[in-house]
Amino acid sequence: MKRFGLAAFLGVTLVALTAGGVLRLAGLGEAAEVCWAAGTVVAVVPALWWVVSALRAGRLGVDAIAVLALVGALAVGEYLAGALIAVMLATGRALEEYALRRARRDLTALYERAPRWAHRHGSDGGARVDVSEVRRGDLLVVPAGELVPVDGVVVRHEAVLDESALTGEPLPVEHLAGESVRSGVVNAGPAFDLRATGTAEESTYAGVVRLARETEADTAPVVRLADRFAAWFLPLTLVVAGLAWALSGDAVRAVAVLVVATPCPLLLAAPAAIASGLSRTARTGVVVKGGGALETLGRARTLVLDKTGTLTRGRPEVVDVVPAPGHPAEEVLRLAAAVDQVSSHVLAAAVVRSATWRGLDVPAAAEVQEEPGRGTAGVVEGRQVQVGKAPPGTSSPWTATQRSRAALDSAMTVWVCVNGELAGVIFLRDAVRTDAARTLRRLRTAGIERIVMLTGDHVEVAESVAAVLDVDEVLAERTPAQKVAGVRAEAGRATTVMVGDGVNDAPALAAAQVGVAMGARGSAASTQAADVVLTTDRLDRLADAMDVARRARRIAVQSAGAGMGLSLLAMLAAALGALPPASGALLQEAIDVAVTLNALRALSGGHGTRVPVDAPTGDLLHRFDEEHARLRPALDLLRETADALDRPSAVVLPRLRRVHDVLVDEVLPHERAEESRLYPALGGLLGDPEATAPMSRAHAEIGRLVARLGRHLELASARGLLPEQVDDLRACLYGLHAVLTLHFAQEEEAYFSLVGQREE
Repeated sequence: MKRFGLAAFLGVTLVALTAGGVLRLAGLGEAAEVCWAAGTVVAVVPALWWVVSALRAGRLGVDAIAVLALVGALAVGEYLAGALIAVMLATGRALEEYALRRARRDLTALYERAPRWAHRHGSDGGARVDVSEVRRGDLLVVPAGELVPVDGVVVRHEAVLDESALTGEPLPVEHLAGESVRSGVVNAGPAFDLRATGTAEESTYAGVVRLARETEADTAPVVRLADRFAAWFLPLTLVVAGLAWALSGDAVRAVAVLVVATPCPLLLAAPAAIASGLSRTARTGVVVKGGGALETLGRARTLVLDKTGTLTRGRPEVVDVVPAPGHPAEEVLRLAAAVDQVSSHVLAAAVVRSATWRGLDVPAAAEVQEEPGRGTAGVVEGRQVQVGKAPPGTSSPWTATQRSRAALDSAMTVWVCVNGELAGVIFLRDAVRTDAARTLRRLRTAGIERIVMLTGDHVEVAESVAAVLDVDEVLAERTPAQKVAGVRAEAGRATTVMVGDGVNDAPALAAAQVGVAMGARGSAASTQAADVVLTTDRLDRLADAMDVARRARRIAVQSAGAGMGLSLLAMLAAALGALPPASGALLQEAIDVAVTLNALRALSGGHGTRVPVDAPTGDLLHRFDEEHARLRPALDLLRETADALDRPSAVVLPRLRRVHDVLVDEVLPHERAEESRLYPALGGLLGDPEATAPMSRAHAEIGRLVARLGRHLELASARGLLPEQVDDLRACLYGLHAVLTLHFAQEEEAYFSLVGQREE
């Protein structure tokens, strides 16, 4: 109803102003004055109500000046001025309501996701009951795909749970019989039995919901930019008007001061700039839920980010395939993908995605069987392939080495067996977004002074991500309540933005001055709790939104400040008797038009912190990014060949020749094309031909090492691979692997992220 009331208010004032103008042109001056007076009177009522409401809230805002101006215009018979003020007041309020329409923090999705049913064991084998009927000690069954209704202990069977809603960790977690599990997580495996250790009201998820509601209730509303200006402009206006009346003895001068002091730059220009900013952010795939949120985003100084799904992709990715001796890495991945392509497990999907990305020909598997918690098995090209956990009795120095590496890298492992023999292991991690580092640098350039990672994940995992992103502090293994406390502590020191995507982030988003949700893959709860929603799965959109917010706020302040500065000059002229009310109203309208046109500049993009990429350069970046994807297997081949150098020369030499052929025929042409085409384009784009010089130096080092490998092959072709060549060859291959891996990562972060990340 409020929206329709404002629309009616705006319609009435516009009709009154327009009708009066038509009547004046028709020579009916008295009738015109009546229309304008009616429009002025109509505006006084809601304006008075807004003033009373503001006073009840403990503040005196811009509407008080509007009331004084309207009443003053009526008192001296300046009805046209009053009608113009009424239209400006109604237009400003309508713009503001449009901007704030969706600003109410609604955590409905969080509440609706709460468990409602439980399956309780009984004499009839089980019955569905309302979750409120569950009592401590009840034996429940949790079917596959359903929420765990209450906190409890796993009984008899192993539980495979998706706990991302509470911890943010994307990988399923296994819980053995006797281990505790929390409510609100999803059963990602087969059905299991649960012994309730508490009621629904005592459960973990109910605590998250209560916390979100309390946080929402405690969050203070944002003070309008216009009201902050009005805090000093109103007293100044009253002082000038009072002095003009007292010193001249002429009440008309005081009214003239009030008329020219009508804060239309505040009522219209500032909301217009903010509304323009909202329109601009929408074009970049960012929904900002209100002008207050955009204003606050524009003055933020601290950024708090969740890890999983925010700084990382939020899903496991294959980072390496390590074959057991005698098994090619590509074959290990190909066979694993053949079996996993019929599985719905998140790790299986990552394996299949990696094989597809590398262009492998994945065959069909037969007789596929999936055992939850253990893995998948099937027949591929006549061979029995098992993918998942390492089978019992496979311990060896090689497997110990791989387990040690997985622990050091905080990686998940998928073991691959072929015909009962261990063939290799696949390492998976939740990879850092390629645009994360550049986005954080852009945010620092835009004014962010402190960046904090706040996550429920393990310390080692969080710190490994933070190490490559240059964050100021890492707060790991935090519960939802601890996340809220962390955000509130930061918000107490500076204006804080919190970015997250999970249900567990919803209370923390509500606790920050501005909550930002990764809406493309994030939970509905976080999207509803946030003030800003990134509708695309790209973190760099946050930097775009902050650019727009700072520009819109700066233009709003400029427009309001310039308008009030000109109004102050007009007020002085009116106080001295040089500007009567009618002329003052016309002058004020000219000021209003000027500052409003200036405010509409916020519709344009501005420069911001994003590097503008022209279409030809963007095409080049996409092309070379795709070539990186195709060349990734060559990097694995380098290390595999280096690992095999201790084998007989007859086995090693063919591998060395294959490596050399790949480097000469694929890698070096790629690097030369970058040097001749991409880097000159980037030099012009970045405004510095030397910007790509470090990358050119890497190209030179790659070329040097490839040439060295070629000389080794020339020597070996004449007299065979000599023992004294092995150490240098190994150093050469490992060096190429290290340089190329780092070089690819640097290009993807520094250059390819300019046009967005590749979808894998």
